[in-house]
Amino acid sequence: MTAWHRHQLVRLTDAGWQRVRAGAWDAQAHSCLAHWAQHRLPLVVTRQRPQADDASGLQRPQAQDASGLQRPQEGGAVSLGLPAPGRWERRRIALAVPRADIAQVDAFPPASALAPLLPAPQRRPWRALCGGLSACGVVARVYGSHGWQLLTGLDHLRPGSDIDLHIAVDGPAQADAVAVLLQSWSDGLRLDGELVFAGDRAVAWREWLAWRAGRAARLLVKRLDGVALADAPFWQVPEAA
Repeated sequence: MTAWHRHQLVRLTDAGWQRVRAGAWDAQAHSCLAHWAQHRLPLVVTRQRPQADDASGLQRPQAQDASGLQRPQEGGAVSLGLPAPGRWERRRIALAVPRADIAQVDAFPPASALAPLLPAPQRRPWRALCGGLSACGVVARVYGSHGWQLLTGLDHLRPGSDIDLHIAVDGPAQADAVAVLLQSWSDGLRLDGELVFAGDRAVAWREWLAWRAGRAARLLVKRLDGVALADAPFWQVPEAA
């Protein structure tokens, strides 16, 4: 069974796209989904919804309460998102797709791929930052509007769009090193994003720094099935019996 995680990308089969496009969409959504299907663009794994949700392709609200959310079971539907670019008014389309309709699992581009999208004066500092992250032993991936701009070539970016990174870390020491490095970035656009610990437990790197410095009592920890506040070593995942 695929271990789904937040910010994971998937690509649908032809039959999957046919089923999605057959849903009860309005004209704007139909147009956007047709473009995505024609160009075989990816969708992103989002917070998973209870299995009572059907997989018919009906649009659902993007925001959901974390209470009662469950991980999808084998053969069930996977909750996916499509953040449309400006051409479709930056609409967010939510889908519930059967696992059998997923052809490929993918990932957002590495942070180093972002350099050509940045203003010329920021490219050298950005490459230096990416080199520093590599020296820390981590792989940084760019998601959000910059990530989607790289993936689609469409108008996802707006003036002043933040740069969002998600970075898997192996523990608090590596997280500290990475967060301090990210904090050193001061060349233009605001740098946001998450540190992802074992068990797909993610925290904002700025909040991590504040918590480690004692400026915050608890951290907001995000997982595939919801969010929770933590004040203990949440990164310690119990071993399976």
